[in-house]
Amino acid sequence: MTKTEFIDEVAERAGLSKKDAAAAVDAVLETIEGALKRGSDVTFSGFGKFSVSARSAREGRNPATGEKIQIAASKVPKFTAGAALKKAVN
Repeated sequence: MTKTEFIDEVAERAGLSKKDAAAAVDAVLETIEGALKRGSDVTFSGFGKFSVSARSAREGRNPATGEKIQIAASKVPKFTAGAALKKAVN
């Protein structure tokens, strides 16, 4: 499902115009992104949890040449599904 398809479905289910649904979806995504940038977790009970995970620096290999390269430490977004979401999918 693309973002446009998602917005169309939200508009239909919530009885909103597509413009209002797009604004709402964008606001939710921006709010989650902002919280993760600040280092906060975002938890939706029963749905899941968005968080930031730290990856340490490590050594890797260039797949084309086999040469060793150093991969820098980084922060990555992470989503953990909640029990209700896992149950709904299965």
